[in-house]
Amino acid sequence: MKKALITGISGQDGSYLAEYLLELGYSVYGMVRRETATMRWLSPIQDKIEVLYGDMRDAASLEVAFAKASPDEVYNLAGQVFVPTSWQIPAETFDINVGGLTRLLNIIERQKPDTRIYQASSSEMYGNQNGLRNEQTGLAPTSPYGVSKTAAHRLCGVYRERGIFAVGGILFNHESPRRGPEMVTRKITLAAADWAQGKKGKLKLGNMQARRDWGFAGDYVRAMHAMLQQEKPNDYVIATGESHSVYEFVVEVLQCLDLVPSGRNLAEVVNEFVEVDPKLFRTGEIHDLRGDSSLARRSLNWNPDVDFKGLVRMMVESDALGREQDHVAKSQFLRS
Repeated sequence: MKKALITGISGQDGSYLAEYLLELGYSVYGMVRRETATMRWLSPIQDKIEVLYGDMRDAASLEVAFAKASPDEVYNLAGQVFVPTSWQIPAETFDINVGGLTRLLNIIERQKPDTRIYQASSSEMYGNQNGLRNEQTGLAPTSPYGVSKTAAHRLCGVYRERGIFAVGGILFNHESPRRGPEMVTRKITLAAADWAQGKKGKLKLGNMQARRDWGFAGDYVRAMHAMLQQEKPNDYVIATGESHSVYEFVVEVLQCLDLVPSGRNLAEVVNEFVEVDPKLFRTGEIHDLRGDSSLARRSLNWNPDVDFKGLVRMMVESDALGREQDHVAKSQFLRS
């Protein structure tokens, strides 16, 4: 039985990955820094995993967690993931995102060099460039978060040259009902809970023209696993290949709730529910992120199952219709 250690297991990606690895017959260990509200996503599988406590900034705690798990595979999903926060605490962002990976790689090299490690890289590394981004596209991050992810991504390549099986998954935006409430997609679908009840309190959003390549997190964790099963380590872009604006996301949510009357001007309807707040515009905003996952589709035999409309509907059904457990929304979506 293979053993996997997932850092940040209680988050969106970690919880989906843990479920997937259990289905594959893995023994799963998950590292968390402390008990959080997101631990609820692990409730259905809590008796099947072993939770370990550790901090990405503390090498000693990482060594203990690694020794207990003695993993065949490590999935490094822990991190400071909120771009605006990275401007407020850039040093801490680097200590977690870059320093944490450095500590893990050092432990692997010293204790169990045959362990394979997946690093959660990010599309934010690309910054503002035109067109589809792939594995050969130059990296030009525009935020401390993006720079930290770029440094960690490069570090994987350095350790790969030293014989460590390290891969970087360059995942474009991936969402789900488990997405953090501070992220724009969840802000919108959580507000939709009020809209569904007839309340029209306006949601404040920043740049509604910003476009992102949005996929379903449950699809993307399959790619993470596939990367570590290859004969040789490589980096892979994981994306849908389509981008949609924040405005389009809002429109899709309103349509899911049947709040766009026939014949009404669409912009007027959106303005009834959303207010643009210039204070929420991001420093170093990336205008359009869209990924080319041809290599992953070809080499990993990976394809996403959930499209943009399906993703929005899944999140609306979970948040706006009051379903606390997203697997209910997912099961209804898959049956429809």
